[in-house]
Amino acid sequence: MVESEHEAAPPEVIETVEDLEECLSRPTAAVVEDLGTLDGDLVVLGAGGKMGPSLARMARRALDASGSSRGVIAVSRFSDGSVRARLEAAGVRTHVADLLDPAAVGSLPPAGALLFLVGAKFGTTADAARTWAVNEALPRTVAARYAGTPTVVFSSGNVYPFVSADGRGADERTPPAPVGEYARSVLARERAFADASAARGTPVLLYRLNYAVELRYGVLVDVARRVLAGEPVELSMGRLNAIWQGDACAVALRCLARCASPPAILNVTGPESLSVRELAERFGAHFGREPLFAGEEQPTALLSDASEAVARLGPPRVGIERVIDWTAAWLSAGAETWEKPTGFERRDGAF
Repeated sequence: MVESEHEAAPPEVIETVEDLEECLSRPTAAVVEDLGTLDGDLVVLGAGGKMGPSLARMARRALDASGSSRGVIAVSRFSDGSVRARLEAAGVRTHVADLLDPAAVGSLPPAGALLFLVGAKFGTTADAARTWAVNEALPRTVAARYAGTPTVVFSSGNVYPFVSADGRGADERTPPAPVGEYARSVLARERAFADASAARGTPVLLYRLNYAVELRYGVLVDVARRVLAGEPVELSMGRLNAIWQGDACAVALRCLARCASPPAILNVTGPESLSVRELAERFGAHFGREPLFAGEEQPTALLSDASEAVARLGPPRVGIERVIDWTAAWLSAGAETWEKPTGFERRDGAF
């Protein structure tokens, strides 16, 4: 690739899964520059989920563009073998492991840097014990295995309290006040890595994401599908944040060079607060139907202020207006979607 391709404007339309995957995994010039200094292989734990494949492929493309011979190693159970096959075809090495097994963690490959994407959310209410095993116990084992390795830990804006729906959202200085079992376990994940950072000097960045979206799943798909199906859109969580997943991947990779001890914290989302009602109306205009609503907007919402990320790393490459247009066209065409609703409307923290 030549550098101009890294800074090319986003496509006007995305019609195929192949085009979508290319867009999601295209690195920026800044990502290429940052990853070019990587000292050792990059290990991506939890790479078989919704965001991991795009992230691993972007890292591989950036390293290739920089001329680096460093490897990208994607680690997961890979219950879907096709995901593993596509990663291998893209030049990403894969390693199959059940990370709840301490012996498997002990046999993980060495790393010059680590991206930790492992987490459990849905099913927490039915099996809270497993959620805590994945979100708190497992991170302690991983943090011990990779002591001293720069680590970007994927976290969530769910660790913050609800804030005024009219404000900018919680920033990195807002004290955590998680609502519900899942959110508390995510904060415990952060604490596990912070403890390792204090004890072993491990450079860490706590990457508080809220919410990444693409065309097969995410908060925009959730709202749009309800409008398209003639189902009511719940308004009690009246505002939300969203960021194109490709931009979220780029920020995560650039954060590898910004880990610190004590851990750095960064909110990762779009710069604007989005009205759920207005999103539904936008999709209604695309689909030619009037959206239905349930409930009423409450004075508080789960919102994150991404001002620091924008100031340090620049604004998202893909604006949310374009993502709305892409999403509407994708759903209108009957293209592939995943049955993975976000539950963004939940105010009780029960997932």
